[in-house]
Amino acid sequence: MEKIIDISHIAPIELYGVNDKKLDIIKKKFPTLKLIARGDELKVIGNESTIHEFEGKLGLLIQHLQKYKQLTETNIEHLLIGDLKLGQETLTGADDVLVYGNHGVMVRARTATQRKMVKAIEDNDMVFAIGPAGTGKTYTAVALAVRALKNKEVKRIILTRPAVEAGENLGFLPGDLKEKLDPFLQPLYDALYDMIPGEKLRDYLENNVIQIAPLAFMRGRTLDNAFVILDEAQNTTRPQFKMFLTRMGKTAKFVITGDSTQIDLPRNQPSGLVQALDILKNLKGVGFVQFDGKDVMRHELVKKIITAYDKEELRLEKIKNDKKD
Repeated sequence: MEKIIDISHIAPIELYGVNDKKLDIIKKKFPTLKLIARGDELKVIGNESTIHEFEGKLGLLIQHLQKYKQLTETNIEHLLIGDLKLGQETLTGADDVLVYGNHGVMVRARTATQRKMVKAIEDNDMVFAIGPAGTGKTYTAVALAVRALKNKEVKRIILTRPAVEAGENLGFLPGDLKEKLDPFLQPLYDALYDMIPGEKLRDYLENNVIQIAPLAFMRGRTLDNAFVILDEAQNTTRPQFKMFLTRMGKTAKFVITGDSTQIDLPRNQPSGLVQALDILKNLKGVGFVQFDGKDVMRHELVKKIITAYDKEELRLEKIKNDKKD
């Protein structure tokens, strides 16, 4: 059977990608079909039932492109894996805009797991968002914090990170205390600069409406009427983590993000995040959202790198267990 599908209502390059890279991904998912791209038309040749299935999947891709104004290779992978129900999950939600950033940019929850995170934060006062780098955990949390501040749901935003070097010895850092610590906190500044105009952000920072500080500076404080984000939580020690959790005031939202596979603490120093996940797993009012490699929003290679490392970890764990037996 042969069918010609009209795609003139979208920009073909957004669907096909540069040098047909996106189209090649689609072709691999439907190896029994022959797909021929000709400008605003896509010719499909193959079995009738498979063509029907392909049309359904193509419809999801086009819906996603029209709704979000972009279609990444990762989006395509998500929408083509599994059945149509899984694809539809990526498109649910009447309004996925979390906040309007600079120059009218719409900051959205772009994956099903990010939307689960949004729902978990709406339903709980404390949420753990755990998973690999590049899945949008911190960015989504910052967007929700900015939205809460704009909606006057909180009076301030507090962003904190443990000041731990990522497997490197940086030695002496010049400058005053702020200049020494800012490199550790730069990812939080980057997210804020996407969402708040520079002059307004500087005003917020000067007046402590938005506070960005290393975790050690949280000791002795009560964090109330605030949206509080602890980023890179896997690099907290157990005493630090308990200290942070007990800073929570009566009207605060706490979001903890981290990746338990990227711990930069000394080998003899257990992670406070790992312990907390076990201790608090059944506590009412605490939400948990697990991201994985499929949620990575960065370059396609990042997802492949994470998968490769996960496989190696499993291999080493199996060797370790075999030796015990």
